[in-house]
Amino acid sequence: MDKISIQQEDFDLSIEVNLAREGDNNIGAVVSFVGTVRDLDDKLLSKMTLEHYPEMTEKALFAIANQAHKRWALGNITIIHRVGDLPVSAQIVLVIATSKHRKSAFEACEFVMDYLKTQAPFWKKEHTKSGSRWVHAKTTDVNQTKHWE
Repeated sequence: MDKISIQQEDFDLSIEVNLAREGDNNIGAVVSFVGTVRDLDDKLLSKMTLEHYPEMTEKALFAIANQAHKRWALGNITIIHRVGDLPVSAQIVLVIATSKHRKSAFEACEFVMDYLKTQAPFWKKEHTKSGSRWVHAKTTDVNQTKHWE
């Protein structure tokens, strides 16, 4: 069963992997991705604030997971995305894909992450010593998503 969660609290990769595998003896591959807050270009980032509109965001995450299930033979998909104020190095996002074979799990995990970056309605604000600014979508992320069309 898929797990979609938008939460302030941190997550534990080991626990989430075990939950994704639980009760399915046909799983031969588990692929995970953990995204973290990073300080790009030595901006002296102090924290990142992530905001969302709950009903819209959850609906978008379920739609992304459903698209992945239509493309690949998968077991479970886990998507955990954190919101609120997160310091540098904090975990932001976890994507787990399970399947019988590794290729499907790898591709599904990458697909989900690519679509999260461009299709999920999260708003990110970087806080530095010189002020705060909203983060805009990167052209490279949009181009990466197009590769799935």
